[in-house]
Amino acid sequence: MRLKSDHFGTVTRVARESASEVWAVERDARSARWWVRPLAYRLARREARALLVLTEMPGVPKVLRYEPGLLVRSWTNGDPMQAARPRDPRYFGEALGLLRRMHRAGVAHNDLAKEPNWLVTPEGHPALVDFQLALVSRHRGRLFRTLARDDIRHLLKHKRSYCPDRLTQREQHILATPSLLSRLWMSTGKKLYTFVTRRLLGWADREGAGDRSWKGQDN
Repeated sequence: MRLKSDHFGTVTRVARESASEVWAVERDARSARWWVRPLAYRLARREARALLVLTEMPGVPKVLRYEPGLLVRSWTNGDPMQAARPRDPRYFGEALGLLRRMHRAGVAHNDLAKEPNWLVTPEGHPALVDFQLALVSRHRGRLFRTLARDDIRHLLKHKRSYCPDRLTQREQHILATPSLLSRLWMSTGKKLYTFVTRRLLGWADREGAGDRSWKGQDN
């Protein structure tokens, strides 16, 4: 089943013969438009690298196969955040723990403002998808620490939307103090990003949300 098709290639849900993996997700950048194909390949490579670092971590897909331009990863059962609308504060506590473990492993997701990248599993636990923009850093330098903090801040923004009365004072302080990189992005970079994605590529800000709107799909 094709989940998404755009200038950067296709994303398809495919059946697996393995008893432990009923479904998988295949991201194929080989069909990308020629003028964005190098970038599409790079994004697939970034996602594969991040997932391989996190291979034993619950709540994160596993790489089943990777070759240049083609990534096959495990399927995660769950609904996207904007469909599940989690109201249980335990979900956000577990999500924060997931982020901290991920950051300790040297991976910053870097795209968690998008609700479709957060899943709520059938058991009510958090899971993450779409690591194309992830940063992997062995030494976790200043840029990594900034992006990791922004990961947490984006989670807290979602918590503010669904559980506003459960925000702590420290969490409110984090929300009130965006990083310099985040402020620069909002004032300059986001405008260019919006122009390119909406006008040139035909995306929306919640790209992928429609694909993830039905029960059990993670894209």
